[in-house]
Amino acid sequence: MSQMTILTGPERRRRWSEEDQCRILAAAFAPGATVAAVARQYDVATSLIYKWRRTVRARETGFAEVVVVPDEPVAASVPAAPPAVIELEIAGKARLRIPLTTPPTLAAAMVKALGVS
Repeated sequence: MSQMTILTGPERRRRWSEEDQCRILAAAFAPGATVAAVARQYDVATSLIYKWRRTVRARETGFAEVVVVPDEPVAASVPAAPPAVIELEIAGKARLRIPLTTPPTLAAAMVKALGVS
């Protein structure tokens, strides 16, 4: 005779914390790893791992990585044409140089990220 189990009580769906999701995503997309192997290891559907990745990527869009470097000294013997840039100095604390080839939406996002209206 077959056995039947009836589950009663609270919902059986697991809830994954953001830390757990990030840990699983890091393992799944590490060099040499496969999503299927990591999914089996953590008993998670592969589709859920890809859904978490899409969610993380959606939160991160719209911004570009910014690297702040000190001004480089210019050699006095070689006159160079100044690059075509828009330069913003913000309260004497920060300087932002945006090349003219930058799309307007990206330039606006960079200025907005610095808190300048």
